[in-house]
Amino acid sequence: MNRFSLKRRLALAIMTASITMIGAIPQLAMAYDENSTSSVNVDAKGVGLKGFDPVAYFTAGSPTIGKSSIAAAHDGVTYYFASIENRDKFKADPAKYAPQYGGFCSTGVALEKKLDGDPQAWRVVDGKLYLNVNKDVQKKWLEDVPGNLKKAEMNWGSIKAKTPKSL
Repeated sequence: MNRFSLKRRLALAIMTASITMIGAIPQLAMAYDENSTSSVNVDAKGVGLKGFDPVAYFTAGSPTIGKSSIAAAHDGVTYYFASIENRDKFKADPAKYAPQYGGFCSTGVALEKKLDGDPQAWRVVDGKLYLNVNKDVQKKWLEDVPGNLKKAEMNWGSIKAKTPKSL
């Protein structure tokens, strides 16, 4: 076998391994739809939190990808879970684990906007899960959590049925 063939085989092996790894990772579909009047942030298949397990934020203390084979629905949203135990905890008390503001960005809601929520930019405050559009926005949100939550609570009722594009 010549040197060129070895390099070519190695490159093909790396490409094949990369494609296999990508295929093993759940697709993190964009949940955000600027024309939706829904009060929940879901992808085209109705999945919330972009496939992350809502219970894991409370139990593992970190974002954890769920499995589509371990799912439960609540308020028109399908959530994926990393374990059957997490799914069962969710089913016993979904309001405890479901993200606030339907999974939209908490800072956005405080500013009367419906922005996509990033499951990696999260915080549990007073036993409730809040998302932000990204970690930079989350830093600003964390500067005044009580003030931002007060504003968001005042705004959510009037914006939750509007399209993000109209706000």
